[in-house]
Amino acid sequence: MTTRHITLQPLAGTYAIARLAPDSAFPAWADGPGFVTVSRTRDELSVTCLEERVPADMQADRGWWALRFVGPFAFGATGIVLSVIRPLSENGIGVFVVSTFDGDHLLVQQADRERAWALLCAAGHTLLAPEDAAAT
Repeated sequence: MTTRHITLQPLAGTYAIARLAPDSAFPAWADGPGFVTVSRTRDELSVTCLEERVPADMQADRGWWALRFVGPFAFGATGIVLSVIRPLSENGIGVFVVSTFDGDHLLVQQADRERAWALLCAAGHTLLAPEDAAAT
């Protein structure tokens, strides 16, 4: 498999991943600027959004740094996500990945941010300047 070199753009702000009951309504607090994703399974309703919007009493994992894969990428393209998560995983950095119609988003804990940045650059990926917090 050919190694892919991906351009990544850090998103402004710190993110949280919240877990709600599977029958919960989509929470109004989740909507707003920045990256937002809501996923429902039979076991949970998962919400990823800017940490500042997640209520303090909500079950959530906080302190995530988000990066956007700069595409576009064809649906059939292979190795896109793997090329980015491999150097992180091989060096003990946990990841949370979300795919959308237009692309992918990678989240790593803020505590791992500097190491992740260095590992991604060493793997040949390009990291752009952070985008504006109001952009998605």
